Amino acid sequence: MGQLSHLFITHAHADHYGGAAFVREKYSLETWAPSLEAAVMENPVLEPLYLHGGNDPLPEMRNKFLEGQPVQIDRIAEETTEYIGDIPVKIHIFPGHSYRQAAIEVNGILFAADSYFGSEYLYKHKIPYITDVSYQLETLNRLLEIEVSGAVPGHGKFEHTYVSTVKENIDYHKDIMDWIEAFIRTNKEVSHETLVSAMCNAYGVTVTHLSAWMLYRTAVTAYVNGLIREGRICHYLKDFRWTFCICHY
Repeated sequence: MGQLSHLFITHAHADHYGGAAFVREKYSLETWAPSLEAAVMENPVLEPLYLHGGNDPLPEMRNKFLEGQPVQIDRIAEETTEYIGDIPVKIHIFPGHSYRQAAIEVNGILFAADSYFGSEYLYKHKIPYITDVSYQLETLNRLLEIEVSGAVPGHGKFEHTYVSTVKENIDYHKDIMDWIEAFIRTNKEVSHETLVSAMCNAYGVTVTHLSAWMLYRTAVTAYVNGLIREGRICHYLKDFRWTFCICHY
């Protein structure tokens, strides 16, 4: 068995980098991560800070699920092919779930991180955590074009034929977008706060902690972003509330 030499961290969510500082120190590994994601890993308070809308996060937001141990990043990973020793490693940048999330392709296998989710994960969390559905759908369509022998999602099992799962992800996200558009059409005018509440209720989400609610609020907003980008809904401020309606051009 070869000696460990490198640690590649795909994105700055604590479930993916929470143990990185320990592993890096124990094995003296050269640590790579994408730009921006690296900044969060080195300054983990940034995640509860941005989820909290830029305000200093309350103590209940400073937990291990949102804030891992800081880890030093030795090299910024860009979208290119690098060599680790004599092993070619193709790096992909796949935004949507996180701002500059990376995936790596080695020996014909794609370690996809959270660029797509296993089927169980989609239905378990009901409203998947993403930052912008437009970028997420672009990433998923790029995944359909990659020629590899199989793929491993960050949450899910290795699949030789992963294309059907990627297509399931696409359909799932589009169904959520359709639900939001129909809800706004029915109600004529919907505030952001009302939409977050209605969608969490409709999808049967269980939230008991502020940090979990912040994650779902971000996820709902990710779909709103996509609908706005596609011109399917319009937005404006009304009575100091961010408000949505169906566009009438």
